[in-house]
Order: sequence, then structure tokens, then C-alpha cells
Amino acid sequence: MEPGLRALPSVDQLLMAPDGQSLARHYGKALATGALRAALAELRSAIREGAPASAAPAAQVIATAEANLAAAALSPLRTVLNLTGTVLHTNLGRALLAEPAIAAATEAMRDPIALEYDLATGARGERDAHLRALLCELTGAEDATVVNNNAAAVLLALNTLGAGREAIVSRGELIEIGGAFRMPDIMARAGVQLREVGTTNRTHERDYRGALGPQTGLILKVHTSNYRIQGFTAEVSAPRLAALADEAGVPLLNDLGSGSLVDLGRWGLRREPTVAEAVAEGAHVVTFSGDKLLGGPQAGFIVGRREAITAINRNPMKRALRLDKIRIAALYATLRLYLDPDRLTERLPVLAMLSRSQAEIAAQAEALLGRANDALGASGITASVISCDSQVGSGALPTDLIASAALALAPPSTDGAAPDRLAARLRSGGQPVIGRVRDGAVILDLRCLRPGDEPALLSAIAEAVR
Repeated sequence: MEPGLRALPSVDQLLMAPDGQSLARHYGKALATGALRAALAELRSAIREGAPASAAPAAQVIATAEANLAAAALSPLRTVLNLTGTVLHTNLGRALLAEPAIAAATEAMRDPIALEYDLATGARGERDAHLRALLCELTGAEDATVVNNNAAAVLLALNTLGAGREAIVSRGELIEIGGAFRMPDIMARAGVQLREVGTTNRTHERDYRGALGPQTGLILKVHTSNYRIQGFTAEVSAPRLAALADEAGVPLLNDLGSGSLVDLGRWGLRREPTVAEAVAEGAHVVTFSGDKLLGGPQAGFIVGRREAITAINRNPMKRALRLDKIRIAALYATLRLYLDPDRLTERLPVLAMLSRSQAEIAAQAEALLGRANDALGASGITASVISCDSQVGSGALPTDLIASAALALAPPSTDGAAPDRLAARLRSGGQPVIGRVRDGAVILDLRCLRPGDEPALLSAIAEAVR
């Protein structure tokens, strides 16, 4: 046996060493033992291949084991700086929660809560009851319920209202959204028969009337929130469809997709139909998301007429789609913020980010510019402030761009692949930074850079060019 191999300690000896005992206390004996064994095997293999023997093999093995254990303990759900310019970025978790929602969720995680327990009577209660009154107040609906996302809300409502029968929908509203979610597929899974009417760009009331018959279960209206058809177009308004549905004795289901509880026009954004408007227009059931424009955790809301909501709550699938206590707590705290709409931009991160002016963001970029160039040092990469456009994201206001400002990190133009390499290094650092590559530079849109995040960004830039 080679002298270097004879000098290697055993796993038991490593576990008995003070640093080995510390490793076992921190990570548990089983994990520490496995990591030490793997590190020891790695060092043994290196010595056999000619690597010089270590002067302190025990310390080297323990250090390697500790580094591997620390790396393995890192959650794959890394926090990132979202500088893509997309506020509601589906791949980055969509809406950031307001502080009251975070506090409410934390409390629900820490302690038992009266989730399905009526404190007044001591009897079993309903988990949805915590949100019902708030949802009805904010939307004007007679009743409300909630499931785990809007796709589930649409699925459940369709299955309840139209299983085994036809659902009439305009061809121009048969949407597909991210993750291969296609409305025709959801309708099939819900057990309803698709009856499409009209054409891609024009659908008239006579098309709906012609499709009504004994097999009609419901009329479905889908807000095309993630695309726009422009030019020679026609659609039937929600109030007219509601009147037609009442006349035919079938329900109207209006899926708003993102769904907003307030008029976004007051903050300079293009108006989206609000949930209260959809309810007032006569829809029997309205569905919308919780983690998009509303600014809460992932959820699907179902509001509307009491008879329809009662039937939906009786559907056996409802239990499979229900929310846990954490999200209910966070949703309650989020919805309460809407009772004070004048302070929403101060308290709701989504609206705070969407309502930031280009001048404010440009000033933030200018304040960072000198320090960003200092962080880039002698790398040959230069930072500058540029104008750019942000977007809402997650299918909301898809054609609308919001004027913003960014730091552009431009490597020397002689290397066309350098921007992609820099973007990759920014993503893989201790604090991942997600931007976008455009025109030979990495663009870091600062719309979503919150106060206090500047030092983390500058450190990430410096790390990426080391």
C-alpha cells in the first residue's frame, strides 16, 4: 500500500475527531458518515492517480465532506433577483406577497388555527367561510368559494354546471396558456361537450342562439387575457350573454383569468375588467386567479350566484382541489388590503412594482451606475443606464408595455457569446440575478428591484466577473 494511503484515517477516526463530531451534530450522524466516506474515497482515488499526499488528510477529508453537505443542504428553491422586466413571472413564482400575508401565513404554520372549527358553537366549520364574506363584499357576489388555482376553478365549475352536456363558447376564446393548458382539453376533462360558435375573429349573438338546445349545459365566456385579436373583430358582451343565458335557463360562466379587484387605470395601466363588473353584468359564476393581478398566493376564486356556488361546493372534486390553512391565511390578509384601496400601492408588492414611474426607476439606476462599474472592475464589461420596457406577465395585459429603466452590462463587442456567459454567471452566483440578453448586453430591468436589494445586486455583479 502506498504511504499516502496508509496515512488516511478511518471513517470512525474522523467521526471521533472534534470537527467530525461537530459535523455529525450539525447534519446528523448518518449524513455525516456518508459524506466522510465519500470524501475519503475521493481522496484515496486521487492519491492512487498520483496526487500528492496531504499533510493533514483528516482535516482535508472533513473539509470536503462539510462542503459537500453544505451544498446538498441548499434548497433548489433559491431566492433570486427578478430583473427580467416581467413583474408576474410564472417561472419565478408570480406575485410577491404583502407583509401582512406573510405574517398571517407564518402564524398559521406555527400554531393550530380554527380552520374548520366554529369557535362559537364548538362544532365543525367550513374552511372557505374565512374568505366568503370578504370576497362577497369586494365583488358584490351572493356567494364565493376558493380552490387551489384558476385552472381548477374552471374545471370544477364546468364539471358542476355542465357535465354530460354542451358548453357553448366562442372559437376566438378557446385559449391556450402556459404549461399546455388548453381550454378544450379542460372542458373534456370536466366532462362537458365543446360546442364552439363563431369564427376566430368574429362571433355574434345569433351564433350563440343557434347553438342553444336541449343539450346545452352552460355558456362559457373566456377573457382572452394572454393575447389580443385586433382588426375586423366582433364579440358578444358579457351582459348580452348573461341575458341570453337567463332567457335559455342555463348558467353563464365567465372566466376572467388573471382577474382584478380594482380598476388598474388609476395607476396608469390599461383597464382590465374587474370581478365586480363581471358579477354586476349578470354572470352566474365568475372565476379568477389569486396569484396574478390580485397579488396573493396561488388560488382560484369562484364567485357568483348562491345556487351555483352551493352546487359547486357539493361537487366531490371540491375536496381534492381545496386550499390548506397557510394559503387561506395569506389570502385573507391579502383580501383585507383591498378594503383600503388608497393604500394598495404602499402595501401590495405587485401594484407597487407596476405603478413605479420610469423616472423613479431611472433615478435608481443612475444611483447604482458608478458602483456597478466599480464592481465590474477590470473585466472589460461596462455598465450604462438605458430605457427599456417592462411587462405585467402571467398572461395579463399581454400587449401592454410599461416604460422602465435598466442597467445594461455590455462585454466587449468582439466576443458575441460573452453576454450569454455573463448572464449564466449572474444566474449561478450566491445570489442569482435573472436578467435578459439583448443587443449584445445583459439587461437588468430595475422595476422589481426593491429598496435594500441594491447591495446584493452589486455583490452578485462583482462575483460574476471574478
